[in-house]
Amino acid sequence: MNVKHPRPRTTRTAALAAALAAVLLAGTACSSKADGGSTDDAAADGVKSGPGVSEKSIRLGALTDLTGPYATLGKSIVQAQQMWADETNAAGGICGRKVEIVVKDHGYDVQKAVTAYADIAPDVVALPQVIGSPVVAALLDDIERDHMLTFPQAWAASLLGRDSVQVLGTTYDLDMIAAVDFLTRTKKLAKGDTIGHVYFEGDYGANALEGTEWAAEQAGMKVAGQKIKATDTDLTAQVSALGKAGVKAILISAGPAQTASLAGVAAARGLKVPIVSSAPGYAPQLLKTPAAAALEAMVHVVSAAPAVSSDLPGVKKMVASYQKAYPGEPVDSGVLSGYNAAQLTGADLKKACEGGSLARQDVVKAHRSQKNADTGLGTPQNFTYVTAPASRSTYVLKPDAKALGGLVGVEEAHKAPGVDAYLAGRG
Repeated sequence: MNVKHPRPRTTRTAALAAALAAVLLAGTACSSKADGGSTDDAAADGVKSGPGVSEKSIRLGALTDLTGPYATLGKSIVQAQQMWADETNAAGGICGRKVEIVVKDHGYDVQKAVTAYADIAPDVVALPQVIGSPVVAALLDDIERDHMLTFPQAWAASLLGRDSVQVLGTTYDLDMIAAVDFLTRTKKLAKGDTIGHVYFEGDYGANALEGTEWAAEQAGMKVAGQKIKATDTDLTAQVSALGKAGVKAILISAGPAQTASLAGVAAARGLKVPIVSSAPGYAPQLLKTPAAAALEAMVHVVSAAPAVSSDLPGVKKMVASYQKAYPGEPVDSGVLSGYNAAQLTGADLKKACEGGSLARQDVVKAHRSQKNADTGLGTPQNFTYVTAPASRSTYVLKPDAKALGGLVGVEEAHKAPGVDAYLAGRG
């Protein structure tokens, strides 16, 4: 907004005019943030802009964990997304603009994440990375208000239902339904058996437990739950309780440290039952710990994404690029997850540009119009249904110290029996 002021006659008048201008500018900034930067301002190329977009750059934000329980995952995602940005810029950028990624570490601390979001929100157009269900849950209202397209590195069903928030792949409950199906098909679990489930408190664990309990009920089995905190890294007490409950298998929805403790303690105590982990509960670094043998012998991982050791051409190309960009760094699921989210963000920005606007709400609209998004890094995804998971298919993977990324595929992506009925029952 250009406001013309009369020539100041006195110092006091000049001060008042400056104050008024400051108020007007502040009001304009607030208005721009509230509506997601939907202004009529257009660059020389005719593309409408908004927060995070200039004539030369597109700024994206990443709220990650580089110092907390998911530090290894966070590092991989950050590096993979920076690699995507470098590749994109080398190819000419997006909409004639260079891509920049602003990274903020919250250490899996919700309050730090809220502060970090407030810090970067005025200056970015989208968030291709936010780690942690509790973090995303705390930011939901702000994200929706700001029309900030956000890809959580979190898969709780409670994050569905918001235009601006896109859970990629399946949700935790669908993964656990797939896990129970895998156990009944391959590990001879049957009606009357008890399944243990160790899970983090909060949306992550609660949503995973929902899927377990539903699937167990359908199969006539019982569930023995053990809720833990992210700071609990010795699961001796939980293993003891599950042993007393007579469990025939254990599901875990926690972090890598908890998965390692569970497998190691269970093996040492003679509770050698199958263990199935949610994808965030595994990291290849675990295979260099004393729990390695137990992990390879007892654990499987359910995931919406394939292993990085997959023969999929898109995955092989990504791996080769990452190893060249970051020689010596481990290639894990975070690399694939982060690169996939970045590619999808890029596709949304390109489509928004073609529509003539890089304003935030138009980037969200471009995203929500994608019905068969396929980056070549897994199964195609449908983003048109705001309240439904983007995919219903789950891979089953297995730890293997000899494999790239420490995982190999056991079963290709497939939709577990009952998933459609479960989702229909949830409305």
